[in-house]
Amino acid sequence: MRSHYCGVLTAADIDQTVTLCGWVDRRRDHGGVIFLDVRDREGIVQVVFDPDTEEHFARADRVRSEYVLQITGRVRARSDATVNPTMATGAIEVLGKQLEILNGAETPPFQLDEHTAVGEEVRLRFRYMDLRRPEMQSRLVMRSRITAAVRRFLEDEGFLDIETPILTRATPEGARDYLVPSRTHPGKFFALPQSPQLFKQLLMVSGFDRYYQIAKCFRDEDLRADRQPEFTQIDIETAFLDETAIMDITERMVRSLFSSVLDVDLGAFPHMTWREAMSRYGSDKPDLRIPLELVTVDDLMQQVDFKVFRGPADDPGGRVAALRVPGGATISRKEIDDYTRYVGIFGARGLAWIKVNDLAAGVEGLQSPILKFMPESVIADMMQRLQAENGDIIFFGADRESVVNESLGALRVRVGEDLGMVAEGWAPLWVVDFPMFEPTDAGWTPLHHPFTAPACSLETLQQAPGEALSRAYDMVLNGTELGGGSIRIHEPAMQSAVFDVLGIDETEAREKFGFLLDALKYGAPPHGGLAFGLDRIVMLMTSASSIRDVIAFPKTQSAQCLMTDAPGVVVDDQLRDLNIRLRQLPPTEQ
Repeated sequence: MRSHYCGVLTAADIDQTVTLCGWVDRRRDHGGVIFLDVRDREGIVQVVFDPDTEEHFARADRVRSEYVLQITGRVRARSDATVNPTMATGAIEVLGKQLEILNGAETPPFQLDEHTAVGEEVRLRFRYMDLRRPEMQSRLVMRSRITAAVRRFLEDEGFLDIETPILTRATPEGARDYLVPSRTHPGKFFALPQSPQLFKQLLMVSGFDRYYQIAKCFRDEDLRADRQPEFTQIDIETAFLDETAIMDITERMVRSLFSSVLDVDLGAFPHMTWREAMSRYGSDKPDLRIPLELVTVDDLMQQVDFKVFRGPADDPGGRVAALRVPGGATISRKEIDDYTRYVGIFGARGLAWIKVNDLAAGVEGLQSPILKFMPESVIADMMQRLQAENGDIIFFGADRESVVNESLGALRVRVGEDLGMVAEGWAPLWVVDFPMFEPTDAGWTPLHHPFTAPACSLETLQQAPGEALSRAYDMVLNGTELGGGSIRIHEPAMQSAVFDVLGIDETEAREKFGFLLDALKYGAPPHGGLAFGLDRIVMLMTSASSIRDVIAFPKTQSAQCLMTDAPGVVVDDQLRDLNIRLRQLPPTEQ
């Protein structure tokens, strides 16, 4: 039905007869000449109808926004006075000769131009209209280019695209499973996979030493801007490679992706240990574009009588850290109060601060309600350690180490953004040497997952699990975790030892992971991998603010699809077939 897309026409097509199909983006009537801006996924072109083509001119007079048209005409150059440099097709137009109205359209629920402010709820309810917007179309086109580039790279590296099951059994991955009741096995349930983790490990045991998949995954968890109940992973696993080789392949993949799609050279990725990242930035995914760092002052605070600081400073599990913000003395008291409420979200019980007005004046040149609790010698040492300068503000966190890291780490990003300190460009990073476990009230929990290989011997793991490091690695870009992975456990004895540390006894291990434990007995090779969040990658590469803007049909933050009204009520017959009876009826049936 078409010979060309609208947005690809150029001066090279002048004098050609073309047939276009698309939607009316805008209609204008100028003195008996009708101008139609016709849009398709590649862009917009101006089509002109004059009264010489009487029948088709009359049709053009009837069309309105979002009508679907087929137009045949001749490409011609615009006059110098009418060239539109803001349009990719602004140097040409199409003189319309024939017009067919393929379908009419009611008045759209909102305008589709980029300047229209429309609430997200309306956009998601009419998603098929929202997706016509050039901004959304360009993002989904970019997503397609990204997945194509990833596939080309991995296949050139010898990886095989292998699908793994969507209906599987529930496994502990750190979030709730979406459960699917079985009709043929009453009282039993499948689970939708949180990741293909176990199956890709089994593929390594099976001899498929380089696997990848662009896989749908599902997690029934609370949502944020970068979370969805269903999301897409670029899932990679390989055998007979150590972490250095896996990181090399995946780093080259991401560098190739940015080079081919954005023409950006990311350069070599620096490496940073988890401990250093937490100490300096309070985060295991630090945004290195922000030139602010946390500095530990525990030793100085052990010299003060101020219990708010002295307590955490003396506690082996506590931390007192400072965040110096150059030029931050201009921050108002109201803004400080706002920041105090903000860090409270992360468990901080307050936010102490010192404004540096005049260093030469000593304590008299500082402004803060906490100065009276500190000896002048401690204040002087602290100013020197922090390299404080006139016009700075210093924020303090004092609590359990995890609370200080999370709250000051988040404040670092918030202040950096508020004060325009985020540098342009891209800041990639590998974070390595993660702890194997983190403590909980009930014992230990894996920092990644229970199949991650430790970097120590079995004996050391058993004797000091809290000191064990893992062979895990995360790729971070501009403060966003693009992907994470690890070398996996391939020896039954080590897997059993990890389960013991986690409090998973042999019976529970057989019940949940018996098929994997059996597979490890039959010649499992050393293997490892990495999974990237495709939605996050596309969000970053398109400068979108949420992954909902790079997914064709996303859910809301309450895990609903407003367009289809899902999840919905099912009829009683379906529930009976599944041997399910609701303990509480949906609100509409009560």
